[in-house]
Amino acid sequence: MLLSKVTGLLPYLCHADKCMSNLQEEKMRYIWSYLKRHPKLLALDIFGAFMFVLVNLGLPTILARMIDEGLIDNQPDKLYFWTWIMLVIIVFGGIGRVVLTYASSKMTTTMIRDMRSDLYEKLQTYSHHEYEQIGVSSLVTRITSDAYVLMMFAEQALRMGMITPLMMTFSMVMIVLSSPSLGWVVAVCVPFLILTVWYVAIKTGPLSEKQQRTLDKINQFVRENLTGLRVVRAFAREEFQEERFSKANESYKETSGKLFRLTGLTEPIFVQIIIVMIVAIVWFALPSISRGSLQVGNLVAFIEYAFHALFSFLMFANLFTMYPRMAVSAKRLQEIMAMPISIDPNENGVTETETRGYLEFDNVTFAYPGETESPVLHNISFKTKPGETIAFIGSTGSGKSSLVQLIPRFYDITLGRILVDGVDVRDYNLRALRQKIGFIPQKALLFTGTIGENLRYGKEDATLSELDQAVDVSQVGSFIQSTEKGYEHHLAEGGSNLSGGQKQRLSIARAVVKKPDIYIFDDSFSALDYKTDAELRRRLKEVTGDATVLIVAQRVGTIMNADQIIVLNEGEIVGRGTHEELLATNDIYREIADSQLNNQSLTEGD
Repeated sequence: MLLSKVTGLLPYLCHADKCMSNLQEEKMRYIWSYLKRHPKLLALDIFGAFMFVLVNLGLPTILARMIDEGLIDNQPDKLYFWTWIMLVIIVFGGIGRVVLTYASSKMTTTMIRDMRSDLYEKLQTYSHHEYEQIGVSSLVTRITSDAYVLMMFAEQALRMGMITPLMMTFSMVMIVLSSPSLGWVVAVCVPFLILTVWYVAIKTGPLSEKQQRTLDKINQFVRENLTGLRVVRAFAREEFQEERFSKANESYKETSGKLFRLTGLTEPIFVQIIIVMIVAIVWFALPSISRGSLQVGNLVAFIEYAFHALFSFLMFANLFTMYPRMAVSAKRLQEIMAMPISIDPNENGVTETETRGYLEFDNVTFAYPGETESPVLHNISFKTKPGETIAFIGSTGSGKSSLVQLIPRFYDITLGRILVDGVDVRDYNLRALRQKIGFIPQKALLFTGTIGENLRYGKEDATLSELDQAVDVSQVGSFIQSTEKGYEHHLAEGGSNLSGGQKQRLSIARAVVKKPDIYIFDDSFSALDYKTDAELRRRLKEVTGDATVLIVAQRVGTIMNADQIIVLNEGEIVGRGTHEELLATNDIYREIADSQLNNQSLTEGD
């Protein structure tokens, strides 16, 4: 297609000095892969561009006839005839402009929609490791700001990228046909235009990359400040946060200023070159006019052709100056799409099993990606079956949360096996595996929307009675009843208009509604008072009787009634048994218990 060929020239012109044409062509192919999905709109765009060029070059030709035949030769009939022809051409030009605008706008908006959808779909396949590699703030910038840069470039490419090559080509043809003797004036101006474009293009690339990196920092500081607002205020560090933000903001302003000054150079330089060209054309045309070898109408038309040729070059130059920034943004988006996924979704994996709720760790060793020499878990082995409650306790950093995150494959194990219902978790279809699990994270997270929408997150068709049962078990029913709209009560982003305990209880209720085979409570009772904690766990036993329950906790009171308690220390199992057995045999567990409970509570329970 014409657009593909035209824009394919950009990398060579912009980066010929760095021999990076192949790399830059890849950026254009990324955009082209979305645009070529709409061949009908591309055809309309080309049609509109041809109509636009026809009008803009047809009008000077008609004007020349009007001057030479209608005005100078004093022939009113010819003047009216060419006037009507001009009106017809203007109408066609208006149609062409409308078609061009519609086609280019439709394609670019569709392109950015499809592009963002693909990026978002890719992000859903990321594991925790991939998010840590790029950074959440950078991902937000890329899917918003960088994608917008590509949309603006594509819109200009579909308009100016179509029009200007046609306009320059046909303008040069008309220049040669109308007055070959003056063509050299235009030819002399072209190298100055190319030099200007080349200089601006090679300077803007590094600045564009720096600008986007600085924007990542700004987003990071804003996100940290908003999510950690209570901490900032508690430590009275508002001025420190403002200073961090101001430095990044000032850096962005300076980089953007340099970038805009560079790109702003193009137009005034081009305008001056065009003005000098027009003066030179008139100067060198005067002898020909005085001799009668060049008519005034032809001179006017020639000036118009020359103006369109150079002005088209100016429009194309604007596309050149946008290209380095587009290339930076395209590279950042391609990094998202090209990022290798560490957790294979295994689309053809196991989806159904005969048993439900069985879990086994078989000599599991785990190290975070890139830290294989420092495993956080060593040779972990245990088994559990439906109806059992297994608890994990240990000092901070002992690997409790890391252990339970391996079951839904937030990370993959380094050595050993994790079996769910007799099947290695890596052999499951990832979605099917996670459907078996109800995971309640350490930091409760709710989504913007109503309470009902959040509770149905794991089971969209949950009935009202199922919601009532879940909120009753999780001890959050009284709160919901106290709101005016009940399940229709709206939650702010992240559930920020709720207390920590309310968020935790709603998160637990969300898991209960799902009715999974395996419940994982990753320190999910930490924001609850002892009375609510005890009652909630008692009620949970009623609805989790056929499921396996795993509890990670810091409080001994939360886990002392578990069927089996596993004590972790520095990633290794250093004790296992019931509460009473561990009190009698395990020093680490006893130290934890002694630091939390008095002798009476240890023997009598909750």
